[in-house]
Amino acid sequence: MLVPLEAPKRDSVKRQFMTHDNIPAGSDKKFITDSKFTKEAGLAPNMVYRNLSPAQLYELALAFEPGTHITSTGALATRSGEKMGRSPKDKRVTRDPETEKDLWWGAHSPNYIMDDRLMHYLMPMQGKLSLHSGCNVGAAGDVTLFFGLSGTGKTTLSADPKRPLIGDDEHVWSDNGVFNIEGGCYAKCIGLKPETEPEIWNAIRFGTVLENVDYDPATREVDYNSQRLTENTRASYPIEYMANARIPCVGGHPKNVILLACDAFGVLPPVSRLTPEQAMYHFISGYTAKVAGTEVGVTEPQATFSACFGSAFLMMHPYRYATMLADKMAKHGTTAWLVNTGWTGGKHGVGRRMSLKHTRAIIDAIHSGELDTAELAATPIFGLQVPKAISGVPSEILSPENVWPDKDAFAATLNKLGHMFVKNFDNFSDGHSFVGADMAARILTGGPSPLPAEDVDAKGFSAIKRA
Repeated sequence: MLVPLEAPKRDSVKRQFMTHDNIPAGSDKKFITDSKFTKEAGLAPNMVYRNLSPAQLYELALAFEPGTHITSTGALATRSGEKMGRSPKDKRVTRDPETEKDLWWGAHSPNYIMDDRLMHYLMPMQGKLSLHSGCNVGAAGDVTLFFGLSGTGKTTLSADPKRPLIGDDEHVWSDNGVFNIEGGCYAKCIGLKPETEPEIWNAIRFGTVLENVDYDPATREVDYNSQRLTENTRASYPIEYMANARIPCVGGHPKNVILLACDAFGVLPPVSRLTPEQAMYHFISGYTAKVAGTEVGVTEPQATFSACFGSAFLMMHPYRYATMLADKMAKHGTTAWLVNTGWTGGKHGVGRRMSLKHTRAIIDAIHSGELDTAELAATPIFGLQVPKAISGVPSEILSPENVWPDKDAFAATLNKLGHMFVKNFDNFSDGHSFVGADMAARILTGGPSPLPAEDVDAKGFSAIKRA
């Protein structure tokens, strides 16, 4: 923790600043003066505090961070400032002669602050796959990885009361299994209720940091339904605050890999089983929706693609991560699934959000093995294999067209989404130079086969049924 010795020269910022006289007692403190570190980093002399206790961190936050208060549960509420959503495009890459040959420098590569200590660079170089994912494990040792961007339910679905949590955000899959590379969880808490997410609710106590939540100024009780500041309210807490956390946070090789997509168009099925080629294609695509409030400037859901469900974290070409994933899945007999936690019965504004109850029933069916032997039916355009029946899930919603009142509109929307996937893959046209022409061609076979838009416009639903 760096604490400035001098206040910034901005009249609008009024706060106390740390001096040598008001250091928390018992802290492991170091003073950095005119050192090589500060010169290279362009920093003025600072004090550094290491391994402070939560109570000491509370004291510093309350003293130096305006708008910070202790809530009724003991959690610390604070504000992030002007930007209350993620800013995934505000990234930069440091080009270094020792690493540049391994990294993706194409026109569509992400920008990210990088040095040679980052896991997403070091781990793949050692044959270990770093993943932006959640992870839990069953009583039989069966591990599941959850991939998904903000708003898809990755943290919520990873926090399953029936399955110990290994982690909710960043993991590595090595030759020995999976392990967590973070020490805590970062959960959305808009609309949080103890009835639906008791594990996260109970984790919000002393030592938890709440970001941009609204609360009563007198009682300090948090209103989790309030969007007054932002919809992107968050809770950050140590993983040991989860009652069923697996400590240490390690597990065996995954039995299931679940790709979560918040489909704002409402045309993807609630669940489908993926072939290895489809798993690579959809992993590279990273399709979801920008859900209102999760990114700066987004007030309505918008379709988006984020390679490997976390393009901001990538150091190498997405094809390299995808082929590593496919290799590990093949070696360990892992099954891949695509789960839509977005809309059903129509696009956003027409249909409704997928029920969390039904999504949990789908996840339970994956874990129980029920879907391993389920009868499947193929969807048009995307060629996804969809179960015809799942315990606890209305059968009519399993095929999306069944709950669209306008079948022709469904066909046009599905076909449009297929074209969006194909166009997005133009960003990775250089993939063959990283994995070879044969593998690049194999990956493409896992994608959709959209029809000319004019054919679907003219023939409607019958056009995609015959395709």
